[in-house]
Amino acid sequence: MPPVWLAGFAALAWWQKTWFPRGSFGPVWADLLGGLLVGGGLILLGLAIFEMRRHRTTVIPHRNADRLVTSGIFKRSRNPIYLGDTMILAGLILYWDAVLALPLVPVFVWVIERRFIVPEEARLRQRFTTAFARYERETRRWV
Repeated sequence: MPPVWLAGFAALAWWQKTWFPRGSFGPVWADLLGGLLVGGGLILLGLAIFEMRRHRTTVIPHRNADRLVTSGIFKRSRNPIYLGDTMILAGLILYWDAVLALPLVPVFVWVIERRFIVPEEARLRQRFTTAFARYERETRRWV
């Protein structure tokens, strides 16, 4: 489950800042930007879950979707939940001043893409053939 991966990566960042405090992002701007990223990520998660619930389809990654959701926040990103998770991780790293943990963000994105996004899109492509092909052309994966 993606929240477990997010928690694991966040724990690694926290571990780094606690046991190997190296460098600094700066005094106030990192806290502010970190807070904005965490808040923005939570808002994205909420909007995406609301839209999926409104269309009565699952938010569980390995289950088959009943409907292809292309409205709301899904007009801007095919994966707003994963984008929100990534924003939360980056925000926590900034807020905690975990400079050495910054490379965890692209590693997290890579894990999420390989483990969740690629299989999900394959299932959606198989189930909603033409509708998903059009959606894939019109909407970017991340932003």
